[in-house]
Amino acid sequence: MKRGAMKTLIVDDEPIARRVLREGLEQLSGVQVIGEADNGKSALEQIAKLRPELVFFDLQMPVMSGFEVVRNLAGKDMPIIVIVTAFDQHAIQAFEAGAVDYLLKPVQEARLQKAVERARSLRHQPLEIANQAARIASAAEPSIPAASRRIIGRNGPDYVLLDTEEVLAFQAERELVWIVTAKQRFLATQPLCGIEERLPAQRFQRVHRNALVNLNHIRKMSALSSQRWLITLSNALQIVVSKRRAHEIRQILHW
Repeated sequence: MKRGAMKTLIVDDEPIARRVLREGLEQLSGVQVIGEADNGKSALEQIAKLRPELVFFDLQMPVMSGFEVVRNLAGKDMPIIVIVTAFDQHAIQAFEAGAVDYLLKPVQEARLQKAVERARSLRHQPLEIANQAARIASAAEPSIPAASRRIIGRNGPDYVLLDTEEVLAFQAERELVWIVTAKQRFLATQPLCGIEERLPAQRFQRVHRNALVNLNHIRKMSALSSQRWLITLSNALQIVVSKRRAHEIRQILHW
């Protein structure tokens, strides 16, 4: 433990997002990352066990959202809260509700340093920290429209934030998952089942155990046999579909 460093917890369901944030924090003086959590329930447990002074929260998480976590915090060792999110308008709402700062993904080094400096200024002000948490807990939780959700894709050493509207499909190849857009492919940072849980069901449907497609980008469905179908997407990509899945998709599309 760095002497005098702020004990810091990272809470995000995206492994890559946690790693990028950890690497950024480790470059700053006066900060010590003591743990990570990938969902709200785990975050509460880690906060109770590790007693961090500073917590970086993603708003949208499985099991329990960042707002719900704050509402369930208790005890005298209330951490300073920094919101991390991909959604600008909701980050601003959270900041106005009481978060000491908010960071937009992908997190920029200068903004991260500024957030840490703001947190450090509150370090020995327990009353203000408690008031901050109370304001967040009493705030109306912003609902993020399904169409506005973002997906993190990897392109070589770079991480790209993609709107779901621009994603045509997700395809799994063994341990890799590819995000298919109109012009290129990106590596996903989560397994296919994890991605499916985060996507709006009315827009994305599984057509095969190794593929999810954006229904808005289906242009043609053709029967290959009595058991196999073929869909063609707007970029001409063709994906084989099971008979059962094809029937479900045709019903959704009213074909």
